[in-house]
Amino acid sequence: MAKEKGRKLIAQNKKARHDYLIIDTYEAGLVLTGTEVKSLRQGRASLVDGFVQLTDHEAWLHNVHVPEYSQGTWTNHSARRKRKLLLHREEIDKLESKSQETGHTIVPLALYFKDGRAKVEIALAKGKKEYDKRQTLREKQDRRETERTISAIRRKQRA
Repeated sequence: MAKEKGRKLIAQNKKARHDYLIIDTYEAGLVLTGTEVKSLRQGRASLVDGFVQLTDHEAWLHNVHVPEYSQGTWTNHSARRKRKLLLHREEIDKLESKSQETGHTIVPLALYFKDGRAKVEIALAKGKKEYDKRQTLREKQDRRETERTISAIRRKQRA
């Protein structure tokens, strides 16, 4: 079997980028069982309610839904079990000190395979207020409108 290359996206948490202001991102490995890996290879997972908790200088991923493997037997995993994250000691220490600050949390952004290994992209984030969300949405709409206007002008110039 040929060695896998590149990045294959499994799941993405789009809501996290809307609900949180992303301060810093990290790539972490995951400790998984065999049936979890097989289920992920089928492209089935959900990061919607996921979060990272730091206990005893270890990072744990909670509430990420990896459905049971359909061909699994008694060795199958539970869908929402907590999974250990593999990070360097300095990264864990930095995350621990930053997450102690008020309003900061650690959320998963993406789950993917990188060169055949399961990875999760986690982010140190600060929760947005409702008016911040509206402001971001307004800026996005304004950017879209200007791009449309520019492309319309360019089309007219070509014609």
